[in-house]
Amino acid sequence: MNQVIVQIEHLSHRYGQRLALDDVSLNVEDGQILGLLGPNGSGKTTLFRVLSTLLPVQAGKVCVLGMDLASSSMRVRSLIGVVFQSPSLDRHLTVEENLRHHGHLYGLLGAALSARIDDMLRRFELADRRRELVQSLSGGMRRRVELAKALLTRPRILIMDEPSTGLDPSARIDMWQALGHVRRQDGVSILLTTHLMDDAERCENLAILDNGRLAAQGSPSQLKQLIGGDVITLTSRDPAGVCAALRERLNVAAEQVEQTVRIERPRAHEFVPQLVEALPGLVESVSIGKPTLEDVFIHVTGHRFNALD
Repeated sequence: MNQVIVQIEHLSHRYGQRLALDDVSLNVEDGQILGLLGPNGSGKTTLFRVLSTLLPVQAGKVCVLGMDLASSSMRVRSLIGVVFQSPSLDRHLTVEENLRHHGHLYGLLGAALSARIDDMLRRFELADRRRELVQSLSGGMRRRVELAKALLTRPRILIMDEPSTGLDPSARIDMWQALGHVRRQDGVSILLTTHLMDDAERCENLAILDNGRLAAQGSPSQLKQLIGGDVITLTSRDPAGVCAALRERLNVAAEQVEQTVRIERPRAHEFVPQLVEALPGLVESVSIGKPTLEDVFIHVTGHRFNALD
């Protein structure tokens, strides 16, 4: 088992009367990519802000690299890199100027800073753009500059809030390739928030958040095993009636999700003919699929992923 580098114990956070985080406990292991997956309002951005030292620890305990975040936030801040969802670059400065000013904030100067800037520009394929204004760059290029800036100080942990927001598919692929390279070459652990299932699939470990609570944690494959079979989805004008009929006629537990009915069952293709025969006139369509992370979210929360958006 790898070393635990972030330990969160019973963390809660309020904004006035609203409870944004509710008794959250989870660990992040060294060298892994952990995704905080949840829709808007799930608490993932609040957790990002606490871990990046932007919000204080109100209740519970958070240790980062063995240091208590409540009493050592400045020390922790020097050992992490942060990429925000909203751009934090100065659009009116060049790529190199953005990196140089960031280095100055961390006490880096002279030849040592220049060497690090050259290294970051080379690694993120930005060397030929170093003297271009940030406002002239594409969204994907700006995200590369954000990554170069966050890694300039050689952090142990990289924390990112919705890193794929606003990127086209090609730029997202480039970003994930860069993250994999950073983890392998530098041993940087990565923690990111996302509401995108494609991003979540690329993480080694996921923490699913819902209404401020940790609903489930594990690798994408481990979480899909919670389903225990295939997912049958039925559409009907009377989904409640379908659920009742399944209980009465087939002794099958089904779940109504908005206007659809979900059944989790091994070897679903063998069950569908029996199902349709038992529900004459009630079923409009039937589909079968292997479990997805959205299915997992419904399984552990009881509602669709976008229900809180």
